[in-house]
Amino acid sequence: MGHGSILTDAHRALVKRLEAGTAALPEPEDQRARQAWKEILEILYSPEEAALAARMPVRPASLEQLCRHFNIRPDELKPRLDRMCDKALIVDLINPATGQAVYVLAPPVVGFIEFSMMRSHDSLPKKKLAEAFEAYMHGDETFAREVFAGKTTIGRTLVHETALEQESLPEVLDWERASALIDNASAIAVSLCYCRHKNSHLGTACAAPLENCLSINSGADFVIRRAFGRAVERTEAREILHAARENALVHIADNVADRPAYICSCCGCCCGQLQAINRYALPAVTPSGFSVSWSRQQCSGCSRCSSACPIGAITMSAQTQGSGLPLPAIDAERCIGCGICAYTCGKKALTMVRRPRQPRIPENSLEKVIRMMLERGRLPHLLFDQSMGRSSRFLNRLIAALCALSPMEKLLAGEQLQSRFVRFVLSRIKDPTL
Repeated sequence: MGHGSILTDAHRALVKRLEAGTAALPEPEDQRARQAWKEILEILYSPEEAALAARMPVRPASLEQLCRHFNIRPDELKPRLDRMCDKALIVDLINPATGQAVYVLAPPVVGFIEFSMMRSHDSLPKKKLAEAFEAYMHGDETFAREVFAGKTTIGRTLVHETALEQESLPEVLDWERASALIDNASAIAVSLCYCRHKNSHLGTACAAPLENCLSINSGADFVIRRAFGRAVERTEAREILHAARENALVHIADNVADRPAYICSCCGCCCGQLQAINRYALPAVTPSGFSVSWSRQQCSGCSRCSSACPIGAITMSAQTQGSGLPLPAIDAERCIGCGICAYTCGKKALTMVRRPRQPRIPENSLEKVIRMMLERGRLPHLLFDQSMGRSSRFLNRLIAALCALSPMEKLLAGEQLQSRFVRFVLSRIKDPTL
């Protein structure tokens, strides 16, 4: 880091440790953004917390493993871990079958940045933190490019089901539908939207609902246990999704097909992911499996679709119909397939159709992590965690996920890992279930 001297040694070590994960907290070039970066670290982490976080393993670890790693007794370490979990600096994941917990360092995104604004009843200086987030994230492109420039994105778009033709609905897979994700969730929680809550302290929040960030499955379990939100029944969760559609918000889910952890309802004016598209033209969100189709015969040229699009993928062209009204021009490459335009169109001139080429969605969170680490050149940190012993069970799952990569991705993984054994396995194992 070029200006690391502005931080304590503990915070500097923490920044270095975050560079081994799926998303780092890089030092920006802009001077004001750099000062905000320092403030974020100091507000969220005490020097003692930063020192412990800096030594956290890359892979999830049990309390017993961490006690050996830190050489600290369980009765001393457990309360420290719990306090950091209550701040979402560390996440504890509970095995539902055994009740055993493992701990992992929270990344900046999705992680301690969002959780810092998901409730209003803690002691964090929200306004100061909101100002620091705004200055850091929008002072220059450093953070946006770290988080959103990769091929494997953090979130994926869910098409608004009300924008689909009835005959299309049976073809929509459960993991593509917000309603099915809610119906199949083992637990559901709702929290404050980080983005709009942050902007409310800046005086720039829109009028969209504030309490509409849904956590599901293991994400909801953590949110409820650590009081970052409240548990809700399926009926209320469906009502939250309906209100989001009425407010023309984009459903963005965790970018995995199996057991995603959240569903956000996002606006183009506040959402950090959509703002990365609008401000920096970054491919910040994986599109849904649908794109928009336009019917000239039914279009009245009213411009409602252009006004509603949260990422500016529809503009009104100079070409006119016989009525003299402009026609919508759709940027298919920019479109994320949310369906807001089709939902907004009163003339049914826009419909959602299957994309010719479907986006690649990671099967589960492990595959997502592997792909993100691979794209950032950090895969060796995951496989060869210097701070902990190797777990054969974890390595078996990791190798299986590696084997599901494309030939080019396998080659890149082998180059990064610099391991003859891994290259041997990648070249010979074709079925990851073997």
